[in-house]
Parts: sequence; C-alpha cells; structure tokens
Amino acid sequence: MSKSNNVYKDAYNRCLRLLDETKSLPSEPELGTLLGVSRTTVRTILARMEETGLIAWNKRAKTVLRAPRPDDFFPEEETDTLAQIIERSFMRRLLAGGAEAGMQINELELAREIGVGTTSVREFLIRFSRFGLIEKRRNSHWVLKGFTRAFALELTEIREMFELRSAAAFAALPEDSPVWADLDRLEDEHRVLAGEIATRFNEFSELDERFHRLIHRASLNRFIVDFYDVIAMIFHYHYQWNKAQERERNEVAVAEHLVYIEALKSRDLGKVDAACRKHLKSARHTLLTSIPEASGRNASDRAALPQR
Repeated sequence: MSKSNNVYKDAYNRCLRLLDETKSLPSEPELGTLLGVSRTTVRTILARMEETGLIAWNKRAKTVLRAPRPDDFFPEEETDTLAQIIERSFMRRLLAGGAEAGMQINELELAREIGVGTTSVREFLIRFSRFGLIEKRRNSHWVLKGFTRAFALELTEIREMFELRSAAAFAALPEDSPVWADLDRLEDEHRVLAGEIATRFNEFSELDERFHRLIHRASLNRFIVDFYDVIAMIFHYHYQWNKAQERERNEVAVAEHLVYIEALKSRDLGKVDAACRKHLKSARHTLLTSIPEASGRNASDRAALPQR
C-alpha cells in the first residue's frame, strides 16, 4: 500500500467522524489543517463524500446530507499510520533475520524497502531506542540488543495495567461510537481465521495487533497509545519469534479474543475484566516461554495478574 493512499484513507475515515458533529464542513484549508493533509487530499475526500451522498458540495458550501454508515469507512487495516507501516516493515525484517541480539539494521536500506524517507525511519528507530531494544551506531547503522526476561516481565506488568484500563473504557463507549463497527469487522475476521486456522495460523500476529490497538485507543490517553508501539513490537510479534506449537498457541489466542470481544459487546465490566485478565495471562506465559531461561529467575516470573 502506498504512503499517499494510506494517508488518504486514514484522513477520509477521520473526516467521516466529523460529519456526526456538524451540519456543514469547514473550508478546505481548515479541513487540511484539521486532518493534517494537503489541499489536494482534502478535495479527493470531498469528491468521494459527494459521490456517495454524504455531502452536497457547491464551491465553499459543504452541507452534510446524512450520517456516515459503517460501510462508508475504509477497513482499519487499510488506514494504518506511516509509523505503523514502518513498524510492520521493521518487524518483518527482524523476523526474516531471526531477531537475534547483535543483528545489524541499516536505516537507508529499511527506508528504501518501505518506500519512505530516511527521516521517517530514523525518527521511528530513535523512538524505539529509548526502550533499550536497539542502539545507534555509526553511518546510519543500528544494532538489535535483544531483550531479557527481566525486561519482558516489566513490560507485561505495564501492559496489564494499561489494557485493563483501556478495556473498561472501551466497554463504556456510547452505542453510536464507530469503534463498535470496527470491533464487528475484527470479530468477523477472527471467525474466518478460526475456521481456517490449519492453513492460516501464521496470519494471527497482525490481526492480534489490530485488535489490541483498537482497545488501547479507547483509553484516550496519549501515553498509553504511544507506549503501545513497544508493546506491539514485543507481544504481537513474539508469536512468530517462537515457532514451537505456533498453530496451537494461535488457535487458543483466537478463541480467547472471541470471548474477549463478546465480553466487550456485553458491556458487563465483570466479564470484560475476566476475559481481559485470562487473555493477558496466556500472552504473558507465551512470551516468557519464548525467552531462554536465565539463572536466578525471580519468583515474580510466576506471579498472576494483579487482582482488584
């Protein structure tokens, strides 16, 4: 997917959400500033909205004719941000190389593979470097430092706190929130994957990432959403790092996601909390078993999720 197409679809979906809040859209320059896109992209968005009967566009007047329906939105997997595109490409490169400590990463080569500017790739790598997972070297080179069991344990603790809060916030969203349509689409994808798990089990990691990213966004907390990037990097790709019993693990995880989705739709906070804790406990176990045992393992390795 090209960068421009991705940016357009993301901006289009965000513009659709504006229609619920107003009877007419602002000027093209204002829309461009609001959506963070060029005037050309704004015009493409308006033209599509006019074509689908969402607005009446007559020069400066852009009158809203109807509220957007779920099928007006582009699928979430087609609206990833540039940072998400770079992250996925970066992870695919690590996986292809075995994701072993000491692996060399060249930002120029990575940018060329993805088809984006080196500045965007460098900013992405710098952001990840603050977690101690990669380290800058000379001449646009980076090295993967890997992660220890202690690092993984710290990460699981933070993930559990963040997701339990985000899941509760998700269940409290109003019925007309567009996230429920997103959740419906993800549920359908889970059911299709569950039925074809024997041949498609290796497709789970990206579905897993999109599902949890949707939940974290409900927190409306910029720090939780930002930190999700490193959580995704470790958790939502470790399914591929550790090939042992990959199909069985992914089959269990898909089933747990479906229970989790059902709980979110019920809006029953007790069910949401229980489904979330069960899934996170399984993810914690899978992550820890993918890391070689180290001497002096702490008893906290075996700790259950915190109880309220």
